[in-house]
Amino acid sequence: MSNAAYVIADVTVTDAQQMAKYREWSTKAMQEHGAEVLVRGGAIEVLEGDWQPSRLVVLKFADHTRARAFYDSETYQHAKSLRAQAGIMRMLIVDGV
Repeated sequence: MSNAAYVIADVTVTDAQQMAKYREWSTKAMQEHGAEVLVRGGAIEVLEGDWQPSRLVVLKFADHTRARAFYDSETYQHAKSLRAQAGIMRMLIVDGV
């Protein structure tokens, strides 16, 4: 049995209007690939270290393959192209236990 996988993103928004277009398309990609949205914005309290994220997103997928399929999908790649001038994205996939 495969473990769940999580896409974690640290987003810095530089153009809110353009980022709204990105969110519209990224939401479509999430729905197409069965993502469960666990965190999308919200208050952040740093407990240790110097990491200062401005906006965090955590998505849960059935497994790593589905998380990667979300990222590689035509729908998400379109979303990504819309985001190009709208902010800075740091994103990763991590397998759960």
